[in-house]
Amino acid sequence: MAGVYDFTAQSLAGEDVPLTRFEGQVLLIVNTASACGFTPQYKGLEQLHRDFAARGFAVLGFPCNQFGGQEPGDARQIAEFCETKYDVTFPMFAKVDVNGSQMHPLFNYLKNEKSGLLGSSIKWNFTKFLVDRSGRVVGRYAPTATPDGMRKDIEALL
Repeated sequence: MAGVYDFTAQSLAGEDVPLTRFEGQVLLIVNTASACGFTPQYKGLEQLHRDFAARGFAVLGFPCNQFGGQEPGDARQIAEFCETKYDVTFPMFAKVDVNGSQMHPLFNYLKNEKSGLLGSSIKWNFTKFLVDRSGRVVGRYAPTATPDGMRKDIEALL
């Protein structure tokens, strides 16, 4: 059976990153966008990353332009936005599709493991998947769920 660590994703810098690099960590995998009403969540995601990284936690950001065209930039523009506006230090990956025929296989896996309230399809930017240290998807959070609101669930896994 496939697991989170079986996938590889391209970083914003164009490097292939095997997710085995994060094996043994608690992960919060998020589809992000730079021009969304939920974009300010970058601040809370970064705070979680900084607060818990030393304990084996990482946020993984996956920009997506499938919802309202809210991530129109290229990799350089996305990186610059994240660094200058939100001082993001957690790993950011190349833009992906999270639904449809061009969907990144990681998101196909995540959605199959944890369906949402209205089915498996991702409905908007900033849908979040919580993964335990063994690579199991243990939670799925709606775009409206704030990073701070997930703090207790994350701490329970650390």
